[in-house]
Amino acid sequence: MISTGEEVLHGDIVDTNAAWLSRLFFEQGFAMTRRTTVGDQLEILAEELVNASLRNDIVIVNGGLGPTTDDLTAQAAAVAGDLGLEQSDYWVEQMLLKYQKLGRDMPKTNLKQAMLPEGAELLENPVGTACGFAMKLNKATLYFTPGVPSEFKKMVHDEILPRMKRQHPESSALRCHRFYTFGLSESGIGESLTALNLPEGCEIGYRSSLPFIEVKLFADKAHQYAQQFHQQMIEVLADHVVSIEQSLIENIGQRLAADNLTLTVAEQFTSGYVTNWMQDTPESRAQCQQGWILAGQADESNSDQLAAALAMASAARERSQTNVALASGMCIDGCVAVALATPQGDWAQTVKTKREYGHNAHRTMIATVMLDMLRRWLEHKDVLGEYGSLERTGEIFLAAHH
Repeated sequence: MISTGEEVLHGDIVDTNAAWLSRLFFEQGFAMTRRTTVGDQLEILAEELVNASLRNDIVIVNGGLGPTTDDLTAQAAAVAGDLGLEQSDYWVEQMLLKYQKLGRDMPKTNLKQAMLPEGAELLENPVGTACGFAMKLNKATLYFTPGVPSEFKKMVHDEILPRMKRQHPESSALRCHRFYTFGLSESGIGESLTALNLPEGCEIGYRSSLPFIEVKLFADKAHQYAQQFHQQMIEVLADHVVSIEQSLIENIGQRLAADNLTLTVAEQFTSGYVTNWMQDTPESRAQCQQGWILAGQADESNSDQLAAALAMASAARERSQTNVALASGMCIDGCVAVALATPQGDWAQTVKTKREYGHNAHRTMIATVMLDMLRRWLEHKDVLGEYGSLERTGEIFLAAHH
């Protein structure tokens, strides 16, 4: 894959397209061998296209198909192939129709987007005004795509992947078995899994994105041991696995909905993180009925912290008349009290991170502990889990009086 543009090269924008494509292609049986980024310089880009076409069977070129003077990809492709540029009357017509629907006149600069290397095959773009195109160069098929993520993804799914599969029928899609962990480092997960023998034809991948580490097992769809090995991995990491084949919030939302349970959240230190997170899926959104952000003074002792968080969760549940409530107290000397109030009783714990995080990352970690307490209760497990990256400095449980 070649990504183009000064803004990508210099880090003004993050190349999310490259990460997305790498992941998708790997799962589809087309693992990438190289990714490069080139600025808006005609000669350098043309040279990179030639080099890539000599080394690879397939090259995806992303960006530089816009109407402005720094969009040079089509021109660079023509230079690389020693070709002229020709106007696609069909694409001019499509652009005029798009502008007509918007009730606007098409700027003349957009005509540049219909200029393609001679003999190139046009790739449809129903979303924007930049068509893509495909061409042969040396040993490679090159696919040229717009940089706007929504347009790029649509074109990959609808135009490029079907062509690649027809051209390379021997490549088969991989099944990706995945689960999410919290509270262990990548090295900690790797160490825990060393006792297992990875079946031939399987590959393990990790994706770390605070607060979770996603563990993925890739295997051919027909692999007879992949599902069994996936289950073994989950059993080994048992206490740290927060969701399987879905996000933590999807897991919690579905369980709350299935049990017809409603939730209130009262937050001091996390200041709305949990409430906002609960808006991620329709089920979690529907079951989270109230979210309170509360001010507070950090002058309580550690034991008072536990009692205050417990009282906050209990009061939130009673006042809002919901089935369960979560609460976070203030951060005192690095410790934060979090609590869960339920019909069976109320749990609270004070936790401290073992390494120093920035304020937002710290809030994310604490918000995850709160949601994990809820998840564990919903799954009928011990509410207070063990986390390698956190230290519990206090805990309390008050059983409900019936």
